[in-house]
Amino acid sequence: MTYVLALDQGTTSSRAIVFDRDGVIRGVGQREFRQYYPQPGWVEHDADEIWRSQLETARQAMRNAGVGAADIAAIGIANQRETTVLWERVTGRPLARAIVWQDRRTAGLCEALRQAGHGQRLQQRTGLVVDAYFAGTKLAWLLDKMPGARARAERGELAFGTIDSWLVWKLTGGAVHSTDYGNASRTLLFDLHTRDWSDELLGILGVPRQLLPRIAPSSAVVGHALPEWLGGAIPIAGVAGDQQAATFGQACFSPGMAKNTYGTGCFMLMNVGRRPVASRNQLLATVGWALPRRQAAGGPVARGPAAGGPGAAGLDIDFMLEGSIFVAGATVQWLRDGLGVINRSDDVEALAASVPDTGDVFLVPAFAGLGAPYWDPYARGALVGITRGTTKAHIARAALEAIAFQSAELLAAMRRDSGIALQELRVDGGAAHNDLLMQFQADLLGVPVVRPRVTETTALGAASLAGCAVGFWSGQDEVSAQWRVGRRFEPGMAGDERERRMARWAQAVQHARGWARPAP
Repeated sequence: MTYVLALDQGTTSSRAIVFDRDGVIRGVGQREFRQYYPQPGWVEHDADEIWRSQLETARQAMRNAGVGAADIAAIGIANQRETTVLWERVTGRPLARAIVWQDRRTAGLCEALRQAGHGQRLQQRTGLVVDAYFAGTKLAWLLDKMPGARARAERGELAFGTIDSWLVWKLTGGAVHSTDYGNASRTLLFDLHTRDWSDELLGILGVPRQLLPRIAPSSAVVGHALPEWLGGAIPIAGVAGDQQAATFGQACFSPGMAKNTYGTGCFMLMNVGRRPVASRNQLLATVGWALPRRQAAGGPVARGPAAGGPGAAGLDIDFMLEGSIFVAGATVQWLRDGLGVINRSDDVEALAASVPDTGDVFLVPAFAGLGAPYWDPYARGALVGITRGTTKAHIARAALEAIAFQSAELLAAMRRDSGIALQELRVDGGAAHNDLLMQFQADLLGVPVVRPRVTETTALGAASLAGCAVGFWSGQDEVSAQWRVGRRFEPGMAGDERERRMARWAQAVQHARGWARPAP
């Protein structure tokens, strides 16, 4: 068996990629799926459509690679995180559409939790801020709003999962209900210190424990796909949230190494080692991945799923500091679909480059609130500084620069929390191919921005976790050795100019904050 299949289930599309032993892409499949916006601030997906699209792309990738199930050593899954599915155990039928990570319907519940005095405790135990972003409040909302859901959950008739759990369940025909440590740490239900689901946190959010998946290592065989799906009983051996997978794919294995993914949102993760770092700057402490100890050291791999539970004995767990930007590449989609400024997303770079600067125009794309370091669910988008001379080119450039400004704020907060001066930032995601954006990002950060030769790092990370579990690759050392620089962007902006621009950005952000806060 000479290939690994990665399922890269994202926010707007499902993808699948076949990798060979050198980490080279041999076949790709991709399919977009429908986005539902039933009310302002609500975002939903059809979980069954996600499953169908992911299965179709897996088959497509295998066809394009010219391989069959007998050629595939393992399946790795990377998933959009926090998106919440609640389904019936017997039928596998979702009770409602999945509530997407971008959805803000539980902002009021989060406010009530803070007012009840739970905010600090939840943050201490989970490393997360109390925000509608995370899966726990979405699950609580479903249990409260779906008729009979709470009673059925208490009887053990229902199952909860983020998209990784949903895909594993479907692939195994309902035989396996599991998640990995990284995805578990994004729910507000997982205690970073005990490394297990917390009865205290479950009680605060009113979630019955019977709903929850088993927690497994990020790199271990958790089950096998039914032969009817892909032509053979292929082991499912790697699971990670998309950002953790991308960090693994970028080989950020040592404390202080960081990556930034420029996708629908923007996510910066820094490896801080084997203990969580409590943020003082509104960042998140989260699990990156959990590996069987000998595997992490590059020795013999562990076979089979290891048990979760207090302390997660036998596992090496890497922790991250993370900053999340809700709207990044989606800003370019808005220019295309909402304003009609461009015909294709790829057109934005040439349009933005047609002017030397933004003309002091700033776009704050707080379409779904602001993430780190503000965590303001009531912020809304703002376009400031426009004059009669402002053109669509200035707005396009301001849209790209907004992505870089938000990322620079995250890195500054990480420096303060970790005490580590970053030497370089590794980048991936669709917008990482935009050279104008990457150069401006390096200028704002004051450190090199490095784009790898293989930019499909989310899928590569999922493949690497799966491959390491079954001995396809020997461990992290081999994964790291395969990572290659594609292009390096060196900073060229003077320090005082950098500070001036960041201060001007901060002024623009203040115009966006709190705009949609309900009247008292």
